[in-house]
Amino acid sequence: MTQHRRRASAQQVIRKRAVVAAAFVGTVALGTGVGVWASSGGGKAVAGSDSGTAAASAASPSPSRSYPLSRAPRTIPAVRAFTAARGPGWKPQRSDRVVVSDAGLADTGRLMAGELGLTYAGEKDDVRAGDVRLALGGGGGNQESYTMTVREGRVDISGPGEAGVFYGTRTLKQEAHGGGTAPEGVVRDEPAKPVRGFNLDIARKPFSESWIEDRIRELGDLKFNELGLHFSDDQAFRIESSSHPEIVSQDHLTKAQVKRIVDLANSRHITVVPEIDSPGHLGAVLAAHPDLQLRNANGVPTKGAIDISKAASAKLLDDLLNEYAGLFTGNQWHLGGDEYQALTVKDPQALYPQLAAAARQKYGASGTVADLATGWLNDRAGTVRAHGRTMRAWNDGFYRGTSVQAAKDLQVAYWTGKELGARQPADYLSTGRKVVNYNDEFLYYVLGQPQTFVYPTGQRIYEQWNPRVLRGTAAVPARYDGQILGGTFAVWCDFPHAQTEAQVAAGIRLPLRATVQKLWDPGKPALSWQDFQALANRLG
Repeated sequence: MTQHRRRASAQQVIRKRAVVAAAFVGTVALGTGVGVWASSGGGKAVAGSDSGTAAASAASPSPSRSYPLSRAPRTIPAVRAFTAARGPGWKPQRSDRVVVSDAGLADTGRLMAGELGLTYAGEKDDVRAGDVRLALGGGGGNQESYTMTVREGRVDISGPGEAGVFYGTRTLKQEAHGGGTAPEGVVRDEPAKPVRGFNLDIARKPFSESWIEDRIRELGDLKFNELGLHFSDDQAFRIESSSHPEIVSQDHLTKAQVKRIVDLANSRHITVVPEIDSPGHLGAVLAAHPDLQLRNANGVPTKGAIDISKAASAKLLDDLLNEYAGLFTGNQWHLGGDEYQALTVKDPQALYPQLAAAARQKYGASGTVADLATGWLNDRAGTVRAHGRTMRAWNDGFYRGTSVQAAKDLQVAYWTGKELGARQPADYLSTGRKVVNYNDEFLYYVLGQPQTFVYPTGQRIYEQWNPRVLRGTAAVPARYDGQILGGTFAVWCDFPHAQTEAQVAAGIRLPLRATVQKLWDPGKPALSWQDFQALANRLG
């Protein structure tokens, strides 16, 4: 009888141990990801409809007695704050669920479930071990902030906005990469800069829809939030047009393809920023409208420049801006404005008398060609503003010494200090303008490396650049930091055949990761470049 009781007692212990082990299966978090703000429910005990699960939770020993203190996640970009804890963490199992608190998180929930091999369960009130729960609420006013809590065998990701919750899932995805574990504890994370962009020149080189979509997925996982498309230049006009089909190049994207690109970007909380550059870089448009090409006093056509003294020129551009406002649904727009050849000569008034005459007629006897070009930019801004967009223009489209001032709501896309009459970034910042950093010294990947351009390296960006380094290698004073919205890494295709699509993707891989690290957190990174590079290679 005593022996029988001992056997029964031993079997009960074995069963209890099995239940305890089961309660922790799947709680070990995976490899690399971005942190999320703690959910309000993150500290509650597991309470599901499964009584066995509840019993297992109650029988579980205190994690603090059996686990070492967790270590911060290793992600790109690095999470900004992590509170360590003792516990097994979380690791995805096929039986685990992704649940959401709000229908607006459904797409993110389905994406997360598909990526980690989990079950998407939709909106559920019950809580089970192994759950990944996505919720809106909590945090501060930054819609891109999030909290991720790994505790009691589940993951809670919450944030005040859908974008922040999405970024939390990107952190978890990186942590789970290759069978890794999300560490026990709380990640609180948010970006330092609201603009984290990648700009692609599809005018000079026709990138395929599938290549662009692959970059969107890559950008989303890295927490970039803008994709710029420069689709009109001297070489080609690359998107289907119904208002002016005559300007479209043979190799182009259809509107249906662009819509798919925009929809995919939206699903990753990436805004597609279109750019129809004017009044320069319009060679492809002017090939179909030679009567609108700017000519000098000797009748010689000026490359890529439209004659801004003609009303038909303004109508043509406004037709296009209005048309594409319906295709690109984001709230940002790039007007271009750079390298208008009429203003790169010593005496524009003498060489382009028709522009000088138009300036005097519009702005009085002292009106100049620079005034006329500034007025052109303001007029195009007015067209786009009517569609509720926020606009930016290249810094060399803002002219000094003009009686006409560029619209106050125009942001400066600062890329160079090499143009005629170049101005320091502080000239724009001191007037209160907001600036996006496109520094060509660090962030320009120019195919064929023409002039003085060399392919940027991730190491140089990682170790020497930050958002306040707007021109060259020197940072502007810290007092201007709040006006610098962020930065954009740009691919320009001056020699389109210098690299294939695959070579471009490989060449920008580490620079993109270094760029977003410095936009998410401009401070000195915790990892050395060698360790950062190794992490990037491990994450893929």
